[in-house]
Amino acid sequence: MKIIDRDVPPRALWALEQAGIHPLLARLYAARGMTSADELDDSLARLLPPSTLKHADTAARLLADAFEQRQRICIVADYDCDGATACAVGLRGLKMLAAPLAFDGISYLVPDRVADGYGLTPSIARRVAATGAQVLVTVDNGIASLEGVATARELGLQVLVTDHHLPAQIDGQVVLPADCVIVNPNQPECGFESKAIAGVGVMFYVLLALRAELRNRGVFDAKSQPKVDNLLPLVALGTVADVVKLDANNRRLVAQGLKRVRAGALPPGLAALFAVASRKPEAATAFDFGFAVGPRLNAAGRLSDMTLGIECLATDDPTQATELARMLDGINRERKAIEGDMREMALQLADEMLDESEEPPPALCVFDPDFHEGVVGIVASRLKDKLHRPTFVFAMSQAEGKEHELKGSGRSIPGFHLRDALDLVAKRCPGVLLRFGGHAMAAGCTIDADRLDEFEAALQQVAHEWLDAATLTRRLAADGPLDKQFRRIDVVDALHKEVWGQGFAPPVFAEVVDVVSQRLVGDKHMALKLKHQGDPVDAMWFSHTEPLPARAKLAFRLDADEWQGQRRVRFLVEAAES
Repeated sequence: MKIIDRDVPPRALWALEQAGIHPLLARLYAARGMTSADELDDSLARLLPPSTLKHADTAARLLADAFEQRQRICIVADYDCDGATACAVGLRGLKMLAAPLAFDGISYLVPDRVADGYGLTPSIARRVAATGAQVLVTVDNGIASLEGVATARELGLQVLVTDHHLPAQIDGQVVLPADCVIVNPNQPECGFESKAIAGVGVMFYVLLALRAELRNRGVFDAKSQPKVDNLLPLVALGTVADVVKLDANNRRLVAQGLKRVRAGALPPGLAALFAVASRKPEAATAFDFGFAVGPRLNAAGRLSDMTLGIECLATDDPTQATELARMLDGINRERKAIEGDMREMALQLADEMLDESEEPPPALCVFDPDFHEGVVGIVASRLKDKLHRPTFVFAMSQAEGKEHELKGSGRSIPGFHLRDALDLVAKRCPGVLLRFGGHAMAAGCTIDADRLDEFEAALQQVAHEWLDAATLTRRLAADGPLDKQFRRIDVVDALHKEVWGQGFAPPVFAEVVDVVSQRLVGDKHMALKLKHQGDPVDAMWFSHTEPLPARAKLAFRLDADEWQGQRRVRFLVEAAES
């Protein structure tokens, strides 16, 4: 592990400090690319306008016409947290905007991860048509569903695709679904600046455009129009949970959502999820969305039915919300147990791959017949984090008639574009990949069970060609030493209130400290007493058992430990330089 201090451009730092920004925050912001205090304005007025999102106006007219013509609308969701929040936002927003027209013909459908697979498939299109809907709206999927959209159109459905994923490519050429309306910032010739917006964000923008269209049609005016900004807590949750880059626009969406959650303006289902996770809405952080609430929703899509999650987010009945949140919490406990068993087995298999130098191969490919396909992505992420290698974890397909297929989920490291690697494997070994898709850091694929060795060899070859020793060395970007004047509870609270996440990393400080004492807690955590710039400080290193030397360079986060009503600053150790 190599700890690298982030560069802090002096001009940006000076400009932020001159604008009255707290000196520590100014340093952190400058290191993350901010150059002026103007970028910290998270007001709704600073959001990118819907008019810059290609076809948002066309989508708004399609939906407004459907309201007026009493055409039933069915939302086709996805089974992760982004898809669930996007569906809930769509349901709540469309019903809210349709209420003045006394129209309530809005429903939804969630594909089953095992039986249906991902996206708008032909079978899903047929199920939507069978409900009597005339308009099909996808959320967080659809951009690559060429056959599904074609089937829907053949059945007479109007189709609106709202998505944020990359379009399909055939022979290197982008191919979009035909004869439908597409709202996706990643489609060709879309000028929307936030290419990293989540699926829930795209749906929110469609609702903004629809509200403007209905306003123009005289359904309501600026004073009487529905407040779609009430949906921002769900937009924030989906944005953080989908681990999209927190660019300026996404940070504003998350900041606005968090403000409403902290003020108590959140739907009953979200409040219930905070409760079962033992988190306080009034002190909500992006961390709560990503590591407490989001996983409980995702667990339903992995092991059960995301309908539970969507119903939880969509209901206005607190009693029902509490019941559903408890069910989701129970499913998440089951997911943790399955994941823990799989992770231990996967680590054992990975250890067996180590060569004589005890260095893992440049890419990992792990499979066991007992793995559960709903959890392979989480296990791949854990292995990738531990071994710092692009990793695929496979499980037997649970779909009927596809027992000879393996479903794989991959996670990558900087410098290795996972989807591009799969594309190269597909070209070099025709037929080895039955299906694949994804992004640079995460991807999925389906292969024939008999060709796992062939896939692994091909992936290893690509990794040998693309990765070098420098890329395979784990690096942690840190924010340098923490001046002891900032080792205070009020600073901890100020940092926690900020919006941190993917692409806008939470602060991690790094410096050499004295390790006064260390002891194991629960056989898997290390409790430390450190001397930091001459002062004693308690620290915890979770999920770490290896002892430290008497003096070490540590990377750590600032945190507060509460004991008998007293709050004290402590460090949460992230890594030690080796």
